[in-house]
Amino acid sequence: MGVHFVSAHSGRIFDLGVVKMQLLASGTDTDGGFALAEWDGSEGPWTIPHLHRHTQESFYILDGEFSFTVGDETVAAGPGSHLLVPPETPHVLSAGPSGGRLLTVMVPSGLEDMFRELSELPSDSLRDPKARAEVSARYDSFPV
Repeated sequence: MGVHFVSAHSGRIFDLGVVKMQLLASGTDTDGGFALAEWDGSEGPWTIPHLHRHTQESFYILDGEFSFTVGDETVAAGPGSHLLVPPETPHVLSAGPSGGRLLTVMVPSGLEDMFRELSELPSDSLRDPKARAEVSARYDSFPV
C-alpha cells in the first residue's frame, strides 16, 4: 500500500440528495482497513434509523449542529464533537437549521460502496426506506 493523498475538494463526490459525500479514502486505498469521508448537507435527517452488524462508525463534527440518536439516547453535537457508534447499535443523525459538515471514519471499509450505489439512484434515496433496504443489506447496513 503506497501513500494516498487527496488535496482539498479533489476527492470523488457522491450526491445523495440532502447530503454530499466526498470520499477521501476508500477500502481500496486502505487495504480494507477503513474508509474516510467528508459529508456536507442541509437541515434535516441525513439518513434513516439503521445499524451495522460489523462496522463501527466514527463522526467528527466540522461545522453546524447535529442531533444523533444512538440507541435510546439523543445527543446534541457541535463543531469539535466526536461520536463513536459501535456495531449493533441503532443510530440516525439530523443536521440543525444551517445544515453542517462532518467527517466519518468507517471501520472496516465497505459502507462507502453503499453510498456510491445510492448516489446512482433517484435523488434522496439515502432517506427512502424502500430504496435503502434494497441496497444497504449488501453493505452491512440494516434499517431498524
